[in-house]
Amino acid sequence: MRLRTTTVLSLSALTVLAMTGCSTANADSVDPTSSTTVSVRPDGESARVFAPLSSAALAKRLLDRSDLGEGYTRTPQRPAQHDDVTVIGCPALEKLGSEAAVGGSFDFPHKAKASFTYAGGSNSEVAEELYSDAEDKLSREVGRIFEAMTACPTYQVLTGSTPVTVTTRKVPVARRGDEQWSQLLTFIAGGRSSIVKQTAVRTGTVVVVVSGVPGLVDAHVRKAVAKATSAG
Repeated sequence: MRLRTTTVLSLSALTVLAMTGCSTANADSVDPTSSTTVSVRPDGESARVFAPLSSAALAKRLLDRSDLGEGYTRTPQRPAQHDDVTVIGCPALEKLGSEAAVGGSFDFPHKAKASFTYAGGSNSEVAEELYSDAEDKLSREVGRIFEAMTACPTYQVLTGSTPVTVTTRKVPVARRGDEQWSQLLTFIAGGRSSIVKQTAVRTGTVVVVVSGVPGLVDAHVRKAVAKATSAG
């Protein structure tokens, strides 16, 4: 089935970057706690957000270079890609793509995104996406897409004439909000491999998605959630 790159893989901007051949990385260790639906932490790490936030409000809650530390450069927003891709060997993703073509996928009305390159010894990227909508819709749509993306341990994607082998698996994630999801995706194309970790946390009406090199995701997801759900 032929699908649109930006709709099928809209959950993670870094997924598209990895498919088109970017930095390589080794998987780092992940948090040993279980990934489950939980209550909000009482320690003040994040505050529950009850009303949906506008895109402008979300943009103010994105991580910036001062939050990340030395060695990070913000990368320009890439223009939307409109290349068709073909998913082979994963019916769950094919179904998701069919729904995306008529307005499904991760298409919430309020969103903000930023990506950074880290040059501290290697050129690696990390990206943050913030989304806001009604709690039940966020929970349903994010869970649906993560389930689809991890439903097939291995499948292939054709982007243009380039075949990409993709492997996925769920990984444990620390409890940081009402719900959380995390996965590792490995992309192999032209003899090169790239590993992307993607962690999403929903707190009330805000979802934080951090994607990129596993070590960078683990290093920054906590502060991303704290800033995105801070008052004011």
